[in-house]
Amino acid sequence: MCGFPLMHLNKYLKQLVQEHNRFVAMCEEFPRDPAIGAKGGFDRRVVRIVTPVYPSSHPVGLAWIDVSTGEFYTKNTTLSGLRDEVVRICPKEVVLDERISKEGLEPIQRVLAEEGCFVSYYAPRAVQSPDVTSLGQSNPDELTLEVQNAEGLPPAPLVDEESRAVELLTAFMHANLMEHMPSLSSPAREATSGRMQIDSHTVKALEIREGLREGGTTGSLLSVVKRTVTTSGTRLLARWLCSPSTSVSEINARQSLVAFFHARPYLREDVVQILRDAEDATRIVQKFVAGRGSFGDLSAICTTLDIWASIKARILAERELEQQERGAADDADWASIMALMERLSDLNGLSGKIRVALAQRRMRFLRARRGWKSSLRVRGQRQSGSPGIRWVSSNGRSGLTAPSLSLRASPGQGMHVHIARKKDAARLRDKKDFVALSESGSTCTFFHRGWSQLAAQISETTFAISNAEKEAFEIMRNEVTAHASELRLNARIVDELDVTLAFANLAAEMRFVRPIVDDSTSYHVVNGRHPTVELGLLTSGRGFTPNTVTFTSESQLHIITGPNMAGKSTLLRQTALIAILAQTGSVFSRVGAKDDLFRDRSTFMVEMLEASDILRRATPRSLVIMDEVGRGTTVEDGLAIAFGAVHHLLAVNGCRAMFATHFHELADMLGYDSASHRGQGPFSKVAFYCTDVDEIENGYFAYSHRLSPGVNRDSHGLKVAQLAGMPDAAIRVARSALSWLKQRSAERAGSRHDLHHALGQTLAADRQ
Repeated sequence: MCGFPLMHLNKYLKQLVQEHNRFVAMCEEFPRDPAIGAKGGFDRRVVRIVTPVYPSSHPVGLAWIDVSTGEFYTKNTTLSGLRDEVVRICPKEVVLDERISKEGLEPIQRVLAEEGCFVSYYAPRAVQSPDVTSLGQSNPDELTLEVQNAEGLPPAPLVDEESRAVELLTAFMHANLMEHMPSLSSPAREATSGRMQIDSHTVKALEIREGLREGGTTGSLLSVVKRTVTTSGTRLLARWLCSPSTSVSEINARQSLVAFFHARPYLREDVVQILRDAEDATRIVQKFVAGRGSFGDLSAICTTLDIWASIKARILAERELEQQERGAADDADWASIMALMERLSDLNGLSGKIRVALAQRRMRFLRARRGWKSSLRVRGQRQSGSPGIRWVSSNGRSGLTAPSLSLRASPGQGMHVHIARKKDAARLRDKKDFVALSESGSTCTFFHRGWSQLAAQISETTFAISNAEKEAFEIMRNEVTAHASELRLNARIVDELDVTLAFANLAAEMRFVRPIVDDSTSYHVVNGRHPTVELGLLTSGRGFTPNTVTFTSESQLHIITGPNMAGKSTLLRQTALIAILAQTGSVFSRVGAKDDLFRDRSTFMVEMLEASDILRRATPRSLVIMDEVGRGTTVEDGLAIAFGAVHHLLAVNGCRAMFATHFHELADMLGYDSASHRGQGPFSKVAFYCTDVDEIENGYFAYSHRLSPGVNRDSHGLKVAQLAGMPDAAIRVARSALSWLKQRSAERAGSRHDLHHALGQTLAADRQ
């Protein structure tokens, strides 16, 4: 047994824990009897365990690429933010350094396993990695912003974590794509600033990209607002929804485009109709860059180039028309769209070359035109050879009276004459030009010199034409590759047009209005609606009840009470979704937790994990929605947790928040004043709202989804149970039990109200 001096403890702890991933138990000696001291002996006890767990702030470099489009991004994040990025990016495959599996970086592997990612491990070789050390465009989606002149400035370097991620990704692609490995442009860095931070729970709970019930896009926000007509435009829309902008200038520029098309329905309809025939140019260009592609892809590029030119011509024609009708076009109104049109590269020269290279009748073949290689002239030989085939066939039949004669080719016998009936074969056996090859019970085959020579000429001609067409296609593919950057930029511009056109159509169909966005934390929405729920109600012939929500510096946290099924969760979700659609703020949510028994997590544990994540990460600019926090345990524990969460949101996070609860005692703890419907003391910035049930004759009732100030202390749970079809006998017993409980509660209501109020104020004062 050996050891080391105590003064070197930190040195060896670092080696054991960080370098060798060992768990270290640190023990100390304690005297059995302090009165006797050392004479009584010692007991050793574990006082500290040091584990190789990386801190949540440990940096993690990310690099991801869409191989089909060539879109290449990097980002520097932390272990705590890794899950959010994985859910947002939604990768099909995740590549980890092989050393991670050996070193056991459990947090990374656990996150990927819980999100169901397919993980590959790879050990990169230095010789395989390209020299990608600088960044390309920092925000490739911000096309509506004015591009600042950056000439003469060196490209920004990648940080160490990003460089290692890029090297690993490119090395893995080299090893798997081999000769199909495309040339990569410099990656674009996704910055955290300027983008709404939506955590992984919120992306799922709000069903932004995928529905929870059926999976896929059905029932999601994406499926409801999607009006795009191109696949690439739909990809951009999904990216915007999962990572909206918080740049006021960018938001206003996008909204200006939407307003521009919204005000011009005829132009909007024409451009959408033109866009319907556009191909996914980004993916086609990536095929050519990777050395692949086909004649059909070349034709698709030509068609798409013509569509882009038609869109630009239609928009410019609209401007001229407005100038003629009004005397002058509104420059401010046209500023955003003209900025995009000026950045749209003129590629008429490329489309002209492709059009020359494509045949008029069959777009799969290249036309022989002046300037192409003289080897294409052999096409005429095939045209003169075709009548030769017909001549041999017709003369053979008529002169030899062999109706069953046909000309064929096979790998074993080459070019030969086939006789289907043996009685016709007897007429050919005496001919010197025919040599018998084989014979079966009913057929015969012969070699014929004329047919063989003609077939050889046809084969040579076909081979020459094929080589010439491949050579010509290679020239055009290189031409497209040379314009790859312009084609990709044009494609991104048209994608943004597709998305803004879709938003304009959505606004016209759903009667959406343009939000006013600034840098403040105020939130004021009049008659807001949940887009997904409203569409579902409209399809069943029902209407949606809108609600007004206002957050100010004096009313930044709302407590929502009301019956079950009265729309509290819908109100919370629509508040967050409106913020996302407006492209501003920061959104966190905790709604509708479910258990995760596979990972030994109860429903309440999942709820607490989500709530703790929100409380740790929310900032003063965040918008938080929390639904029924604390409901999965006893009333006392749940009420205490709910009060702690509200106090933390208000005093520590200082954010805007909407908190729905059935703990009516929470209102008392927050000092609810029935006159002003506000909290008191340290909770003066808390406002109280509720929903209710409207009683109708004959025992019927209807839910009032309209929000009103106040606290509703009746959850009407029995009404929901009755709607669900619970047996009448069980309902009667439950109603009796509820009546008895309410009577007992009323007897001590006064003292409990005062107690809760005093308790809340005391706890808040102690924390200040």
